[in-house]
Amino acid sequence: MTTPTQPTTNDEWTVDAVDVRAYLDRIAHPPVPAPTVEALRTLHAAHSSAIPFENIDVLLHQHPGVDLKLIADKLINRRRGGYCYEHGLLFAAVATQLGYPVRRLLSRIDPYKPSFRTHMTLVITAEGRDFLVDIGFGAGMFAPMPLVDGLVTEQAGWPHRLVWDAPNWVLQKLEDGNWRSLHGFDEQVQHPVDYAVAHHFVSTHPRSPFAQQLVVMRLAPGVSRRLVGGELIVERADGPTETRPVTPAEAVELLPEFGVELTGAERQALLSRIS
Repeated sequence: MTTPTQPTTNDEWTVDAVDVRAYLDRIAHPPVPAPTVEALRTLHAAHSSAIPFENIDVLLHQHPGVDLKLIADKLINRRRGGYCYEHGLLFAAVATQLGYPVRRLLSRIDPYKPSFRTHMTLVITAEGRDFLVDIGFGAGMFAPMPLVDGLVTEQAGWPHRLVWDAPNWVLQKLEDGNWRSLHGFDEQVQHPVDYAVAHHFVSTHPRSPFAQQLVVMRLAPGVSRRLVGGELIVERADGPTETRPVTPAEAVELLPEFGVELTGAERQALLSRIS
């Protein structure tokens, strides 16, 4: 006989650790009047425009973990970026305080292989409809996606869709006329400890790319910029992708263009780490 799964509570997630007004100031977004679909869209776009994806603290072995108070201090007060757990937990806390029902999930980056579930994503309900809010998926997502099988949604100029392949939803991106599967997830609700375990693996395991190389990403309408290892990749929705090598010193100098603000000591430590 199995024990019924208990629903998560807001207390479990300590959502009050996030100052919503300070968060809205951080993303240059006016107060949100009501938990509508349109408000969710504008909030998602503002977050993606303002807060970059980056793994610098993981590389420097100084990551604060998945404690929401520390995440809020880093991404809001210190105006840093973060990776999926930081983006997801922060956005989920804000959305909850704004009145949206939120489900926190984990997905497999390669949905058709028995890989670890290491990516945090969200399903948020607005006006009775469920949306994938993949706020921490690198430089990939700019808007909520309705949980509707096969419905195509533009993400900053790139077509994406969700495909129901029971028991999972699979997120796909249209590339060169073909749909490429990005990650897959079911709707099993997670708990804080699940993200603590996933974060520990992603931030420390030798097989994790985030523990081995610099990854910084920024998405804007029509352009995706990625600094990965020793390469700068600029992808445009209406043009070719440009890739060029960068030196460690150049990579550090490029960080302000991605919206990453480091102290002098952090800049020097990062340069030493990636050289």
